[in-house]
Amino acid sequence: MSQTEQEHATYGYHDEKPAVINRLHRIEGQVRGIERMVEEDRYCIDILTQISAVSTALDALALKILDEHVNHCVAGALTSGDEADAQVKTQELLEAVQRFARMR
Repeated sequence: MSQTEQEHATYGYHDEKPAVINRLHRIEGQVRGIERMVEEDRYCIDILTQISAVSTALDALALKILDEHVNHCVAGALTSGDEADAQVKTQELLEAVQRFARMR
């Protein structure tokens, strides 16, 4: 994909971009809250609970973006008739799923 094509491309999350950004801001706020908890010498388990919540929130967001990628980017490549693009998008999808599987 050329630089010009990348500048004008829309990705699977495009229609949900404001919601994605809002969710990222909430997660950022959660992380800042954990930092404050550490600064205030809060109980370890309370901090770990909040870290778990952030991790869960990031996982949920990642799965949402992955879902949009499959339904927009991968599906579009598979139906485009462009075998090379379909192969690239399929490989990207497999690698993304493998990264998720390794995190578990």
